[in-house]
Formats: sequence, C-alpha cells, structure tokens
Amino acid sequence: MSNQNSRRNFIKKTALGTIGLAGASSMQMSAQSYKNIIGANDRINVAIAGLGRRLGAFYAPIAHRKSNVKLLYLCDAKESQMNKAGEKFSQHISYKPKLNQNIFKVLEDKKVDVLINAMPDHWHTPGAIMAMKSGKHVYVEKPSSCTMEENDLLVEATKKYDKVVQMGNQQRSSAHTQQIIKKIHEGAIGTAYKAVAFYNNGRGEVPHQKKATIPEGLDWNLWQGPAVHREYTSETWNYNWHWYGWNYGTAEMGNNATHELDIARWALNVDLPQLVEVDSDKKHFVDDGWEMYDTMKARFTFQDNKQIEWDGKSRNAYSTYGSGRGVIIYGTEGSVFLNRGYYKLFDRKGKLVEEVNSQGQEGGITLGGGGDMSTLHVMNFFDAIRGKQSLNAPIDEANISMAMVHYANISSRIDQSFEIDDSTGKIFNRVAMQLWGKPYEDSWKNKFLEL
Repeated sequence: MSNQNSRRNFIKKTALGTIGLAGASSMQMSAQSYKNIIGANDRINVAIAGLGRRLGAFYAPIAHRKSNVKLLYLCDAKESQMNKAGEKFSQHISYKPKLNQNIFKVLEDKKVDVLINAMPDHWHTPGAIMAMKSGKHVYVEKPSSCTMEENDLLVEATKKYDKVVQMGNQQRSSAHTQQIIKKIHEGAIGTAYKAVAFYNNGRGEVPHQKKATIPEGLDWNLWQGPAVHREYTSETWNYNWHWYGWNYGTAEMGNNATHELDIARWALNVDLPQLVEVDSDKKHFVDDGWEMYDTMKARFTFQDNKQIEWDGKSRNAYSTYGSGRGVIIYGTEGSVFLNRGYYKLFDRKGKLVEEVNSQGQEGGITLGGGGDMSTLHVMNFFDAIRGKQSLNAPIDEANISMAMVHYANISSRIDQSFEIDDSTGKIFNRVAMQLWGKPYEDSWKNKFLEL
C-alpha cells in the first residue's frame, strides 16, 4: 500500500500545482511571456493517427503559436478521411502536413516526436506501444486500454521507453474542476465518502451487421490492425464498431464513463476498488444490432468504505441529475455537483454555498471533439515533454481509473460481482480473470505484446 499512497500524494501535489498552470496555458498570454517560455529550438513535430470525430480537439492546440509544434503527418486507414482532415487543418495552419495511410511509415520517420493516437479503441494501447518503441511520446485518446492486460502493458512500456504519455481525459485540465477538487481535498465538504458519476444519452437504433463491400479507400485490414480480423460488415467502420462486440469496442464504459469515473475517483482520493457490483442489460431496441449493454448501474467499494456509483443510460436521455453527464460528490459536511461546465458547492443542509461556471465551450454529450479543456490538455502534454509542466493525466494515474472501466465490463459480461486485491489489481474470481486480456490477430502480437 505504500506505493499506492506515494502515487496518490504525487498526483495530489500535481493537481494542486496545475491550478496556476491551467491559467498559464490560457490564450491571453503576452508575446513577451510566450517568448520567455517557448524557444525557437524546441519545436515538437507531431503526427495524428485516426482522423474521425476527435479531430477537432487538435486544431487549436496545434495551431496555437505557444505550442510551437509542427504537424508533419495526418494518418488514417480511410483515404477520404485523410483528405478531409487536410482540408480542415488548412483553415488553422499555413502549411500542408503529409497525408500517409500507413501508420508504420509514419512511425518510422525519426523526425516525428509525438504521436496523437485517436484511432479506434482497439488501436489505443497497441498503437501507443508501437509509437514508444519508435521513440515517440504519445497522447492517447480514451480509453487508453481495452483490457487490464493492456492497462499493465501500457504503463510498463511508458517506464521502459521513458516516454511522456497522457490520456485524453481532458477534464483533468479543466480549471474549475481542478479548483473544486482542491477544495474537496482540503475539506470543503468534510470527508468525501461517496460519488455518483452519470451519463445519459438518447442513442438510437443500430442496424444489424451484414456482409458488405469494403468502402472505397478504406484499408480494412489496417483498420482492424491488432484486433482479430474478419470480413467487413456494413455500419462497422464509422461509429457502430463501439457496439458491435468486444473485438473493437469497450462499450459505453470505455466510451464515456472513462471521464466521469476518473473525476469521481480523483475527488474521493482513492485508487483501486476492493469490490465491484454491476447490474447491466440491453433495455432498448432489444432486437437491433447493438450487442452490448445499453444501461448500467455499477458500484465500486474502496478502502474506508468509500464508494463510487455509476449510472449510465446510453439510450434513455432522461436527465436524472439535471445534466447529461457529471459527478455528485457527497461529504460529511456538504456536497458538490460537478460537470464539464460548472460546479455547485452545497453545505450539509443543501444550501448553495458557491457556484463557479467555467464559461467553457466543451461539455455535454454531443459527438465530436474540440473545446477549451481539450486544448489545455494537449498543450499541457506538449509542455510536459519539454519539462515545463507536470502531466495533468499521466498514464499510470489515468489507468487506475481505466481499471474501473474494465472491472465493470468484466462484471457485466460474466454477470457476477467480485472482489479485487487493491494492491495488485488482480480479481478474486477465476471466471473474471479469463477476461483479463483479449485475443489478437496472431501476426500483430509481437508488434506490441513483446516490450
């Protein structure tokens, strides 16, 4: 437990320090301040792989002069998506990055310092490890891993190759979030003992998969990459791979709960849980092509009987808590309501004590990327590479939150609750441990499984 406490103290100090750093990363720095921080000789060369819905998150941080980065490559398994990304970036930068469909060619280029890995979930850990092996730092979108095995591999690789790796849990770079977490840790609501994290959306009916012609310009084998390969089915490539089984996706836990569970765990100042209990099912459009749960209630119990509850409704948009997503933190002397846009601090009797609105432009449940939190998060990553800031979401910390995602998915899949060794993360359930890892395409295993 001493290692856990050391990690927790380190992260706490980092979080407290980033309140000021977030402000320093704002768009209102003077030219002289910029000149003092960024030198002409520390430009970072960037490649982005995966040019889908999260692409918009990278326009501002790459284009902003304080970042002092150059976009060398745009890479995607679908040719038309690369072309569209090039056109979109042309509205933000004055030069043209190279378009290359082959991720291996991109990683071979020694001029590339950073890979931004925004590929589908099944590429996140393998792609990040391949990049580190090639000497790159990595910004990896959530979820950073698909299994507990990948969780461990990614952290191990970060240490072995001594690279800076940050997950895209961008609310860690939100100033109002940092502010209220700091207050919670300082006792603003007494001892925080419980958090309820939630997400609700009105996702519609999903078509059944049918064998289809591979879309023009899509390298289907490359898109599948490390996942077990199969024939192409309609509706898979664009977004519905999230719901078409565990070969590619991580269900809504990996797709969205990643964010709120991370904030809940941060607020309660806890590490791995000791007990996971899940009630999940497919409740809507029961005969459609959606292959996973669309509704989940989960409870994680930690040391000192602290608890985090998850309330996820993917296809019922009823606003149970007055917001599409967020976290409620309960303490012995008060409570906090927190989402991407604001927080409200209440005393024990329910009286509003303080309300802070970030006036930010990133929040809610709308598909797509971009906003002030993402901009700050990516710029924090760039400056951490230069040693000018501490990472707001270092991968060893982020992957503790990812463990909660995997535990919940495992519990849902085997329909059993289970206990966990919170010092090692191992599950006290043989059936559950069979899902510690996942199958891969044989020809890809040595590209990332062997560090």
